[in-house]
Amino acid sequence: MIKLSKGNFFGNHYQKVIYDGICITDTEYIHSKVDWHYHENPYFTYILEGEVYEENKKEGYHLSSGSLVYHNWQDSHFNIKPPKFTRGFHIELSPKWFEKNNLSHENSQGSIHINNPLIKQCINKIFVESKIQDTQSLLSIEMLLSSSLDFSQVKEKINNRIKPKWVSQLKDILHSNEIDTLNLNQLATVLNIHPVYLSREFPKHFNTTIGNYIRTQKINKALILIAQKKLSMTEICYECGFYDQSHFINSFKKIYHQSPLKISKIIKEVNYLQF
Repeated sequence: MIKLSKGNFFGNHYQKVIYDGICITDTEYIHSKVDWHYHENPYFTYILEGEVYEENKKEGYHLSSGSLVYHNWQDSHFNIKPPKFTRGFHIELSPKWFEKNNLSHENSQGSIHINNPLIKQCINKIFVESKIQDTQSLLSIEMLLSSSLDFSQVKEKINNRIKPKWVSQLKDILHSNEIDTLNLNQLATVLNIHPVYLSREFPKHFNTTIGNYIRTQKINKALILIAQKKLSMTEICYECGFYDQSHFINSFKKIYHQSPLKISKIIKEVNYLQF
């Protein structure tokens, strides 16, 4: 079985950034099929554009634009890519980095498919920082990574508890197109719980308020669309469910402290590299 060393992924790299214990790559996937392999270090894969099917020894799943997966370094898998442009963003972490930050990578097994928009927001910010690459970027990236892994651990703890049935039902709704047409009372009715109970209990299971959860999903989608460079800002605004550009820009600035147009200029592809 093929073992890939640090910073190596199948494809052509637009960018490779190496910090102490962290390797970031922005990669175009070019192979229709990649046979069984595993990586030297644990890493995040974030699909920026296109899609790919991935299968490990326990499960298989289709990853489309906006999908995020955390792979343990022992996770062997193979990939199949349809005949379309597919681009992935990877954040690879060495054991030394985990030790330096008092984090454990020993407990993770296999792959974790992550839907939490708060974690995705952290990965989006890392993507932007990898394009900025100034003197503060490494510090920002390390803080964001620590937050992402901490959220993942919180998620595992929650998954180990007995959760109310409505939590799984609500997750399905939150990640569907239905959410834009439902208010709090309607959500509570669908879930057969009281609106006040829903508001109070939501942060315990999702680590934020319901409004911020939905807003974060919209901004995450906007960042992905900006990176793809296929739509205008007006088109992105409405595609992500904002009612006007002012609302979109203000919501975006609260997270990235820059306008969507400024961020689009920051994350333009750097010189094309081949490895």
